[in-house]
Amino acid sequence: MTRRLLLDVAERASLTFVQAFLSVWVVSSWADLTDVGLAQRAAVAGVAAALAVVKGFAASRVGDPASAALLPRRAE
Repeated sequence: MTRRLLLDVAERASLTFVQAFLSVWVVSSWADLTDVGLAQRAAVAGVAAALAVVKGFAASRVGDPASAALLPRRAE
C-alpha cells in the first residue's frame, strides 16, 4: 500500500461523500421529502464514501497497485 494509493482513495472517498450528500439534499428538496434530516443525509453520504474506499482498495488489486482506478496499469 503506497502513499499514492492512500491519497487516491482518500480523494475519491471524500468527493463521493460530498456528491452523495448534495444529491440527497437536492433530491429530497425536489421530491418534497422534508423529513430527510441532516443526520440521514450524512449517513447516506457516509455509506457511499465507505463503498468508495472498499472499491478503491479492491481496484488496486486488479489494475495499477498504486491507483484506486479499475483501469489497467498504463505503460510508462
